[in-house]
Amino acid sequence: MGSPMAMHLLKAGYELSVFSRTREKASGLEAAGAGWRNSPAELAETSEVIFTMLGFPHDVESVLLGNKGVIAGAQRGSVVVDMTTSCPDLAVRLESKFKSQHVDSIDAPVSGGDIGARDGTLAIMCGGCKEGYLKTQPLLAIMGSDVQWFGPAGSGQRTKMSNQILIASTMMGTVESLLYAERAGLDLLKVIALLSRGAAGSWSLSKLGPRIAKEDWEPGFFIKHFIKDMEIALADAFRMGLKLKGLELAHEFYQEAKKRNLEEKGTQALYQVLQTMNKCL
Repeated sequence: MGSPMAMHLLKAGYELSVFSRTREKASGLEAAGAGWRNSPAELAETSEVIFTMLGFPHDVESVLLGNKGVIAGAQRGSVVVDMTTSCPDLAVRLESKFKSQHVDSIDAPVSGGDIGARDGTLAIMCGGCKEGYLKTQPLLAIMGSDVQWFGPAGSGQRTKMSNQILIASTMMGTVESLLYAERAGLDLLKVIALLSRGAAGSWSLSKLGPRIAKEDWEPGFFIKHFIKDMEIALADAFRMGLKLKGLELAHEFYQEAKKRNLEEKGTQALYQVLQTMNKCL
């Protein structure tokens, strides 16, 4: 997702430097005019705003705080915007680390998947320093159609967890609904088109439903990343004294997908898990 998001900034006329742990993934950006940097620290030395988009919290720690990480090169007055879906407590720790160097830190996870990243229509949920948010809001507005600040560090991540809790159960309903329709001999694309316009309409149904009908399991959002998100939400809910039974059940189902070696596929591949389970009945 990071590549199309960065491309929007480049096309808007901003000078862009890039670093990726696998340089090949940045080849399109380099070809479009972005400058390559050899480490996160080197990139931070010449950047007013540093965006990161990674997979897991340990990646965030490594790229931002590790050897040759962003913190080693970040300049006084710059802003670090982590757009990874990560842990709220890590966002709080990052703010503390960067604040000691007079650098603002924003947690700004997104929703909208690969389609939203490509079209510049992401929902962007921000937490952290309000002044830092206001500095970066014009840039975020290039990547997303709805950008909002929710409060202190970690607030963006907790808003994203609310999003993921809702999607977890919505995806379960989506694959069950479509498997039922398929078993009934209905035209899936027609069912999806009609249901999407009614009370059952959802992003999961309208965007991922057609991929299911076409048996396209390639990731807009990896199953392995969604498992990570659910585990972050469950752990944070536990700290709040909450028991989220629906999320626990959805987590079990996603774990079943992992056991079937589908963790590198998109979340719509849950449909395959349900199909297999029902063939065994």
